[in-house]
Amino acid sequence: MSLEQIITLEVISAIKALYQMETDSKNIQLQKTRPEFEGNITLVVFPFVKMARKAPAMVAQEIGEWLKNNSQVVSKYNAIQGFLNLSIADTFWLNQLTEIAQDQHYGQHADRHQLMMVEYSSPNTNKPLHLGHVRNNLLGYSIAQIQKANGWQVVKTNIVNDRGIHIMKSMLAWMRFGNGETPESSGKKGDHLIGDYYVRFDKEYKAQVAQLMQQGMDEEKAKKEAPLMKEAQSMLLKWEQGDKEIRSLWEKMNQWVYAGFDETYRQMGVDFDKIYYESNTYLEGKSEVEKGLAAGQFYRREDGSVWADLTQDGLDEKLLLRQDGTSVYMTQDIGTAKLRFQDYPIDKMVYVVGNEQEYHFKVLSLLLDRLGFPFGKELVHFSYGMVELPNGKMKSREGTVVDADDLMEQMIADAKEISQDKVNTLTDISSAEANDIARKVGLGALKYFILKVDPRKNMLFNPAESIDFNGNTGPFIQYTYARIQSLLRKAEEQDKCAPLSAESVLNAKELQLIQRLTEYPAIVRQAGEEFSPAVICNYAYALASDFNSFYHDYSVLNETNKVTRQLRITLSACVAKVLLAAMTLLGIEMPERM
Repeated sequence: MSLEQIITLEVISAIKALYQMETDSKNIQLQKTRPEFEGNITLVVFPFVKMARKAPAMVAQEIGEWLKNNSQVVSKYNAIQGFLNLSIADTFWLNQLTEIAQDQHYGQHADRHQLMMVEYSSPNTNKPLHLGHVRNNLLGYSIAQIQKANGWQVVKTNIVNDRGIHIMKSMLAWMRFGNGETPESSGKKGDHLIGDYYVRFDKEYKAQVAQLMQQGMDEEKAKKEAPLMKEAQSMLLKWEQGDKEIRSLWEKMNQWVYAGFDETYRQMGVDFDKIYYESNTYLEGKSEVEKGLAAGQFYRREDGSVWADLTQDGLDEKLLLRQDGTSVYMTQDIGTAKLRFQDYPIDKMVYVVGNEQEYHFKVLSLLLDRLGFPFGKELVHFSYGMVELPNGKMKSREGTVVDADDLMEQMIADAKEISQDKVNTLTDISSAEANDIARKVGLGALKYFILKVDPRKNMLFNPAESIDFNGNTGPFIQYTYARIQSLLRKAEEQDKCAPLSAESVLNAKELQLIQRLTEYPAIVRQAGEEFSPAVICNYAYALASDFNSFYHDYSVLNETNKVTRQLRITLSACVAKVLLAAMTLLGIEMPERM
């Protein structure tokens, strides 16, 4: 039972004994005692003033005195107006520390036997992953880890956008300008190679548009009449009709891209339990749209396109099938949702997609509900803000995107350079271990910097700031963990110490650390309820900061009192344990040495 639960029950008993009144647990307001006052937990007594018919200060005094004499955990109190600050006995905190040390799954909540599917990544096969994908993947993976810790069964899923006009653009550019180039012949990752041809298409297409405009055509018409665009549209139609030559090239180039994606995902440390492909799901979506059309849910315009009228729902009209019969993203998402709920007994479906798609998911929810799918209104769009750069937004068509592979490589290189002096202090370290430390630190810096920001906000990514070993950064927390691991290795080399003793007397910083450790299960629950890895980040930073403050002021291994020494070793081990658990929820690896 948590401290809050114990205090709540005891306050209910106090109210009944003092005022012969029953009160509900919802009236018990507890909060962490403010640092300027003595105490660990504070009871707000104003809800009981009316029933007691006394001044707030008097009510606080009476409840405090009752708890001091009858509580299992309260050792003393002080009343400040309508606030009762309670100091908790050291024996309670020592018992809590022992339980944390012994609990192999501390912070994890019981399995609720419900299944949550989390979709993230959703790349296009016409370009490599970029910085925006990095935030998406890190958020999606961390949310999945956090929900697992909250007892959900989680299926991590990805929908690969492997069809559409953008794919045809890359294919057409490769056919026109590639001269048979392959990842092997070029030495490039497959996704990078295809991305180059996507950029090449845009360059050649703009040149054609400019030429048509010089001939007197207006810009809008020139964009439609440019030969490359018309040919790409023709290719898309052939693809949907199953043209063998187009399909064969499409399969070959997509395989190049998938191999590149897999390499990026491995380096990033994210994975998926199930991958869906738009080329498979869009047909399911078309089938559902056609059923809806026949049932009068949708309508066909004179040009042959199919639309949904959502004006009665406060939205507008939404295109579902183009006039040539080809699908749009909405059609594909309808089919994907249908297949997923056929494949899994999903209780909650979460889409990790940028906030620019909020309208899209409002429409998707309405359409699924209109088509008769019971899960339609239960979809959750986890909306997150854009990642911005010091020099502006990213534009993939112009080739100015911040590539995910390049970013991770640079972060690792920066970590290696910055940590060189620290690594050089280690003895018996191989170049392989040094490189692995740099990898963990570089990627940890990247992940933590992105995840510590409220996911719903836009953010500015600053690589130099992210890799600082001081302040609210991943490397700071990693270094704290490595410091504790070094301490524990040395403790193991020395004599065994006595187990925790009830005679231990806690100083203020030891008490603060234990209290922080006991908050971890509630932090995990909060992060799950809010779908916010930032909650975990803030907690891990606070815990690491508390430990460093304690470690600065007090000796651990050189403490002469054996009881105190063992207490501090156990406390240090528990801090490392919880830091590791918290950072694992963020997908961040922790080096044993730094």
